[in-house]
Amino acid sequence: MRLPLPKRPSAHLRGQLQTVRLLFTLLVAFLLTLPGAAVAAERQPLQLASVHAAAAYLDSGEVLVSKRSDIPVPVASLTKLMTAMVVLDSGEPLDEWLTIVQRRHTVGKNAYSRMRVDSRLPRRELIRLALMSSENLATYVLAHHHPGGRDAFIAAMNDKAAELGMARTRFVDTSGLSVENVSTASDLLKLLAAANQYEEIRQYSTTPHHTARFRGPRYTKGYGNTNSLVSHPNWNVLLSKTGYLIEAGRCLAMVAEMDGRSVALVFLNSHGTRSPLGDAGRFRRWLATGEGGTVAPAAREYEQQVAARLASDG
Repeated sequence: MRLPLPKRPSAHLRGQLQTVRLLFTLLVAFLLTLPGAAVAAERQPLQLASVHAAAAYLDSGEVLVSKRSDIPVPVASLTKLMTAMVVLDSGEPLDEWLTIVQRRHTVGKNAYSRMRVDSRLPRRELIRLALMSSENLATYVLAHHHPGGRDAFIAAMNDKAAELGMARTRFVDTSGLSVENVSTASDLLKLLAAANQYEEIRQYSTTPHHTARFRGPRYTKGYGNTNSLVSHPNWNVLLSKTGYLIEAGRCLAMVAEMDGRSVALVFLNSHGTRSPLGDAGRFRRWLATGEGGTVAPAAREYEQQVAARLASDG
């Protein structure tokens, strides 16, 4: 018994199928014109010098990179982003002149300051110097003049971290000089998203150069930004903070515009003063072209050694 042959589609139906195929082809061609669409499926593995990293679009929250991003580690001066938010949330006058006081708490290395004890500077200027130039004594002065003093200030930092859902973050000082200030790359994405809502933090943290004018006695000091990308003509950095301790390595938390979208970047514990900036450049190129890039041998060796230690520690 022969099975009946399928009927040939009518001319009308064949025309409809051709139209559908044409529309589908046009749709695919359009999607491939969108930023990053053509390279998304062809991306090479991104090569990073940093031991820990995370990146995400701020508008959608889409995570683009996650590398050991849930391991709590010292975050050094990235702490100062939280310090700035607590000061601004307090509502204390930004134009109030605050006296530079001597530290009463033991600190480790990197504690040198060019500010003279007993001179004065407005609160907003202290925030600016803490963010752009990572002035450590400025954060101590800000906490000292906070309602309730330093202890209340640090408590507010931890309360803010909890409010933002930074579950693996803890602060014990305002500058990041303590190795007990710990967070994860994932938590720091949340910190960047929150800090980016503050106009003052965006402005102060990306100031390339600034002259601070002190009183009592009157003198001036020039300061430069610790992130050279803020003045680079090929970058549009919207927010920035660098950090360094021996135990933390080189760190960078930054928001930059890429293809018209704000991207939050976190790089923790890399070897070499420019390694985090190199990671930022490799990430941007990878996002645009899919190229994974290369890392300098010394930085790669450092990353592998730390990664092996983390693996052995479980």
